[in-house]
Amino acid sequence: MEEGKANDTTKASVSATSVGFGLMDSAHPYYLHPSDYPGMNLISSSFDGRGYGGWRRVVVIALYAKNKLGFIDGTLVMPDVESGLQRAWSRCNDLVLSWLLNSFPKKMQKVSYSESAKDMWNDLEDRFGLASGANFSNYKKN
Repeated sequence: MEEGKANDTTKASVSATSVGFGLMDSAHPYYLHPSDYPGMNLISSSFDGRGYGGWRRVVVIALYAKNKLGFIDGTLVMPDVESGLQRAWSRCNDLVLSWLLNSFPKKMQKVSYSESAKDMWNDLEDRFGLASGANFSNYKKN
């Protein structure tokens, strides 16, 4: 029985300390699947400034399925330095940023200067998530 407890402790320790070495539990939000790469399209449709609500829903579903929704909803904030997980968080945050950018046409990529996926998401919500139905022409003016 003591052996079982040691295994549980070891597993938890491996999940927390092996992030930098590429060993991570696949259920952890910082886990990156081998098929996750910056140039991939998270969703099949591009966002051109219209139909934000539908595009937003598809992105939220896709990020939830990849266990990365916390990077845009603010529940996964950059960890403390003492945790040793800042590098893993930054890598995942940058991956989510790249997935979002890949879903915009080049003319809309001025949102690319956001420092975090959360900042980019907030910018998109501010510009397009309005009940009044902000459109692409409003975006061009900013």
